[in-house]
Amino acid sequence: MNHPLVKLWEKPSRLVVGLMSGTSADGVDAVLTRITGAGLDTKVEQLGFTFMPFGREARQRILQVAGGSFGGAREVCLLGSYLGQCYAQAVRELLRQTGTERVDLIGTHGQTVWHCPEDTPYLGTTLRGTLQIGDPSFLAEEFGCPVVSDFRPRDMAAGGLGAPLVPYTEFLLYRREDEDVALQNIGGIGNVTLLPAGCRLEDVTAFDTGPGNMVMDALVSRMTDGKQTYDDGGRLAASGKVIPELLGWLLEDPYLQKKPPKTTGREYYGEGFVDGLIRHGDYPMVDVLATATAFTAQSIALSLQRFAARMPDRLVVGGGGSRNPTLLRFLREALPECRVQTQEDLGLSSDAKEAVAFAILANEAVFGLCGNVPSVTGAKHPVVMGKINL
Repeated sequence: MNHPLVKLWEKPSRLVVGLMSGTSADGVDAVLTRITGAGLDTKVEQLGFTFMPFGREARQRILQVAGGSFGGAREVCLLGSYLGQCYAQAVRELLRQTGTERVDLIGTHGQTVWHCPEDTPYLGTTLRGTLQIGDPSFLAEEFGCPVVSDFRPRDMAAGGLGAPLVPYTEFLLYRREDEDVALQNIGGIGNVTLLPAGCRLEDVTAFDTGPGNMVMDALVSRMTDGKQTYDDGGRLAASGKVIPELLGWLLEDPYLQKKPPKTTGREYYGEGFVDGLIRHGDYPMVDVLATATAFTAQSIALSLQRFAARMPDRLVVGGGGSRNPTLLRFLREALPECRVQTQEDLGLSSDAKEAVAFAILANEAVFGLCGNVPSVTGAKHPVVMGKINL
């Protein structure tokens, strides 16, 4: 039988590309992996990685649309096609760099422009929903392989929050028999996965801890009139002073008190949140940035103290925030009883971690295996996630 999925099932291993563009909207992470097996037998080898930044105008447009009050059907349609072409360009460059002629499968997360995990009144009822754009058809057309996309809605249809989705892959790759491990991603939003020693899938806990780089990035952009989009090496924050009164006010944020399962995004920690932070007092912007950096670290520490059954032995940090030494210093100060490491300390890649996750989730989808963790998302039952474009 010549069906494309049958061909994948018959292969002992598959070349799978994973694509991720996160809430920071800085660009596309593209990773080439070799995946052997599926489910608990999954083995992953990373073969190559590339990052394709969005241009300044494209990033601004994504953030405007993700703000919820800009654009309409035409804007979302055209931006989705534009992003689909960007993803294809990123894969093209990845294959060029690795000397790879063809791949077997692509998993693409898409660009989240709205995520609504709370029940919201609409047309006489209450609904929740999520929207990731970036048309996968461009990938299927150019690379001639199955493409899995749009992972989140199926979990939400089953009553889940649609996030976080990476914990299933972290359970497969990082669980240990002899120690409690926590994995903290610091992208635009921060999210943590708790893997108790010897855990089963139903023992996994994960949730969004609060802002990751999002608030810091917005402050840097305002401070530099858009010339910088992030605090390179944490240098700006290191030159400022944490304002205790402002930090105390931030730590009263209701989201931090909310019990898991929970998820958040730009609709909560976006420009409106930053406006309120700046208006709270007449402080030097560099000190506000230092305080926002400390807030991200403290929100992570509070999440572990409040919601972990016990403090993990190790906290492994990934994502863009792992390259901010000032943020890591604040985090280590806030968690003296926990060994704080980065993915690089383990010989892995912080940049590629989430893209690898969506390569794995695509592999699970084509084998008809469930990829959500109901104890994490709140879904009523496990589901197979993703829409397959052949």
